[in-house]
Amino acid sequence: MDASRREFVTVGGLLAALAAAGSKAAELQSGLAWNREAFEAKTVADALRALGVAVARDGVELEVTAPEIAEDGAVVPVVVQCRAAGTREIHILVDRNPFSLAASFLIPDGTEPFVSTRIKMRETADVIALAVAGGQSYLARKQVKVTVGGCGG
Repeated sequence: MDASRREFVTVGGLLAALAAAGSKAAELQSGLAWNREAFEAKTVADALRALGVAVARDGVELEVTAPEIAEDGAVVPVVVQCRAAGTREIHILVDRNPFSLAASFLIPDGTEPFVSTRIKMRETADVIALAVAGGQSYLARKQVKVTVGGCGG
């Protein structure tokens, strides 16, 4: 096989692989829907309702870790871990923010239900973690004192 034919086959194979990967990514993405109503909810109760959570229980299955005092409300680190089997969703809400739902994560099968992110907080409030696992909803709360608000208010 000469060099130009080898390059043609290599480039053609790479293009085919990229096309297949793009097609699969589009297929996966089309199955996900952004819950606009939940992210636009002004209160925690409205956000929970938009997420389809009627009743959530406190339990040791869910753990939320955040600093007791956040010097800058614009970058508050939050870690959420759920030990309940079959965890499908983890959501982070903030009690007194202009919009309560700060983050949502869909947990694929076979992955550890653990998320770490940074959120904005307007003022001292409860950070609320919600996990949906095996048809049950679990809540955990942690109060974070904010010295400088991060929501522009």
